[in-house]
Amino acid sequence: MTVAESFEQMPNVFNPAAAAGMTKTLQWNITGEEAGVWAFQIINGEGKLIPGGVEKPDITFTVSDKDWLSITEGKLDAMNAFMTGKLKVAGDMMLAMKVPALFPTQR
Repeated sequence: MTVAESFEQMPNVFNPAAAAGMTKTLQWNITGEEAGVWAFQIINGEGKLIPGGVEKPDITFTVSDKDWLSITEGKLDAMNAFMTGKLKVAGDMMLAMKVPALFPTQR
C-alpha cells in the first residue's frame, strides 16, 4: 500500500459515531519519498478527506512515509511512535487521543 492509498481509505474506516457533534480538522504532514499533506475534516460527525491539507488544522501529525505505513499496517504503535519522536503532534492533544476511536482500523 502507498501513502496516498492509505489516506484514500480513511473515509472507509472513519467511525462517524465517535465524531458525533465534533467539528475538527486533522492534518498529516508526511515526509520522505512519498511526502505529501492530507487533512481529514469532520463536521458534525461527517468526515471528508482533503488532499493537500488546509491552512489551519486543529491538529497536525508529522511522520515519515515509512513510519506512517507501519502505523497504518499495525506494525508500529502510534503512541510508541509519538513517545520515541517518530510521530510529532502539534495542536489539540485531546483530539489526538480520539484518533483510535475515529479511525478504528488505523492504529
